[in-house]
Amino acid sequence: MSTTPLPLSPEPFSDVERARWRSGRLSAYPQPGRSEDAEGIEQRLPDEPDLPIDPDEPVLFVPDHLSAGPVPLVVLFHGATSRPSEVLPTFEEHAQREGFLVLAPKSIDYTWDVIVNGGFGPDVAALDSALSEVFSAFDIDPDRIAIAGISDGASYALSLGLANANLFKRVFAFSPGYFAQGYREGHPKIFISHGREDPVLPIEKTSWRIVSVLKTAGYEVDFREFTGGHEAPADLVDVTVDLLTA
Repeated sequence: MSTTPLPLSPEPFSDVERARWRSGRLSAYPQPGRSEDAEGIEQRLPDEPDLPIDPDEPVLFVPDHLSAGPVPLVVLFHGATSRPSEVLPTFEEHAQREGFLVLAPKSIDYTWDVIVNGGFGPDVAALDSALSEVFSAFDIDPDRIAIAGISDGASYALSLGLANANLFKRVFAFSPGYFAQGYREGHPKIFISHGREDPVLPIEKTSWRIVSVLKTAGYEVDFREFTGGHEAPADLVDVTVDLLTA
């Protein structure tokens, strides 16, 4: 596992880049046929699970074996006060078994920019940089890129997924709180799960409202309520992996 940090580009950002990030839009896009090392991202490899990971850097999980052709990618956001190493196990075993990549970014503040400040900015810029590294290093299937998260991470996944449907074909939101208003592009397929006994983000104040708004706006939403709390149940994670890899 490499431990090289992921700096943002040292070049001054253009006004166009800054405007895109403020609206939650990303510029990075897969580059077919790439297969090199992602030099700027810490990589967790299956045979090196115990090596330390910088808690403030994004982490890329790379399975032992990748197919010869383009592979799927999940961008996975952690919850408030959490970090990539704590959310990565949600998809890690699936990625190893099914042969896809998982990129787990780290929020610059205690949670994601639009939740802290009411607007997009530094976390979108950092994600764009990380995705550029991944797309330049790996042959990613543009039709099998999903954005996912738990709790605040689910809210952020919904917010960015709705603004970047050209990139993210699917959104997997486990126990979201809301989604940010703003720029919309296309109609990604959306999966939302929420526990009926969630004490952190009660379902009647969050996902019930979110799903109603999204369906009214014409989005395809697969909503799964379950008996449980603030979590991402393993059987529902299985469902999202099947959707991604189908």
